[in-house]
Amino acid sequence: MTHPGDFGRRITHHRTKLNLTLEEVADRADMSAGCVQRLEDHLGAPDRGTVTRLAKALETTEEALLGGGYERYQVHDGAMVFRTAHGGPMDQDLRTGVEGVEIEIGFQVDRIDEARREGWSVLVQGPAHHVPDDEAATVSGADVTPWAGGDRHLYIRIAPHQITGRRTHGL
Repeated sequence: MTHPGDFGRRITHHRTKLNLTLEEVADRADMSAGCVQRLEDHLGAPDRGTVTRLAKALETTEEALLGGGYERYQVHDGAMVFRTAHGGPMDQDLRTGVEGVEIEIGFQVDRIDEARREGWSVLVQGPAHHVPDDEAATVSGADVTPWAGGDRHLYIRIAPHQITGRRTHGL
């Protein structure tokens, strides 16, 4: 037996999380229990159809089973870009009207990969500014989605002055 890869660990993680046996997952995915066991125990990922059936059986997405689908903070022309609401607290704070005043903020993104029992955290600090209207069309093409959801069409950028981060590993 080889050591399981990320795909195998994710199958095991989702199966355990749902408290399912190999046989129950196999039945849900219309495959043999031996096949599910082999996928959990060996490196590599199967064909797309198998991934689709397993994701449905494990009540997750194909992306999540393959280790993707995480939101990523966007970088555009060397600045962090995010979306927020017009008239919201961030918008109001940046409209001080005082010449030469910059609002410094920190923006942190954390990711935990439960299947691999590890994660990372990145903190970006720097002045925040409205993205000017003449740049908004370019930035909107960068596929920036609002992390808080809802109707948020105001683009804000942070010019990073300091970036720190760390990785975490479990036992």
